[in-house]
Amino acid sequence: MTSTQTGTGTIGGTQAASARAEALARRLEQGIDAMIAFANALTEKQWQTEVPKDGRTVGVVVHHVASVFPIEIELAQQLAKGKAIAGVTWDDVHAMNAKHAQDNAAVTRQEAIELLRLNSASAAAAIRALTDQELEIAATNSLYADAPLTCQHMLEDHAVRHSYHHLAKIQAAVKS
Repeated sequence: MTSTQTGTGTIGGTQAASARAEALARRLEQGIDAMIAFANALTEKQWQTEVPKDGRTVGVVVHHVASVFPIEIELAQQLAKGKAIAGVTWDDVHAMNAKHAQDNAAVTRQEAIELLRLNSASAAAAIRALTDQELEIAATNSLYADAPLTCQHMLEDHAVRHSYHHLAKIQAAVKS
């Protein structure tokens, strides 16, 4: 149950800095809940299914979503402080993802889901700590041709959206 007082929400004893931060954290949690429910229902064969146009297995993709939360949150927090994201390229992201896939090719469902729960809870807590003012702060972002982007945009395009994006792809992969 949510109680809102002067723009803040209280969830399970944790008070968000703002209603916007609470809404972002809840969207992240909803995406993770959906991913975990789907992952738990998969057969072992489906867990090992390769995701088309990606090359990683379903299990590696689920673990990937979990493993990048700390980086996604760190970058958003950097923007919240008005600090530019500099020198980070999509080539860097692709290299990181390829190394992750190689290093975690044999990941189990239990390992992936445990990390998903742990890292998403930390990510949601970090989002809840952000004020409206911090969500609105913009700084240049090298991932987007140095366009000035807000902390909220970074969260919505990465940490919050990430599970939804990959869930759709893994759902399609196991249907085919």
